[in-house]
Amino acid sequence: QVQLVESGGGLVQAGDSLRLSCAASGRTFSTYSQGWFRQAPGKEREFVGGTARNGLNTDYADYVKGRFTISRDNAKNTVYLQMNNLQPGDTAVYFCAASPRLQNIVLHTVREYDYWGQGTQVTVSS
Repeated sequence: QVQLVESGGGLVQAGDSLRLSCAASGRTFSTYSQGWFRQAPGKEREFVGGTARNGLNTDYADYVKGRFTISRDNAKNTVYLQMNNLQPGDTAVYFCAASPRLQNIVLHTVREYDYWGQGTQVTVSS
């Protein structure tokens, strides 16, 4: 069982940066695939980026490539989402997710993840 807690959200202006954190319980979290998703009001939850369980493979959605970066600190059981050049379209609740699936691939869909955090709100004003 893994519990995930996101933090770091807030209200920023367009062009600003934020770093979200996802702290996990459970000593095996470092071997889990991890993903970041977001959900804007009235929209479905969408993939932002993720890392494979080996920590070597990372992928991002086209709409955040070049602006968002995922990193992991296994010693702290924490994953980060560095978000630069934020735009109003990035406004959403951001969720981290984890999966114990054995494939060393980045998982892109909601249903592939077994554990979810409660989400943290990111609001970007123009």
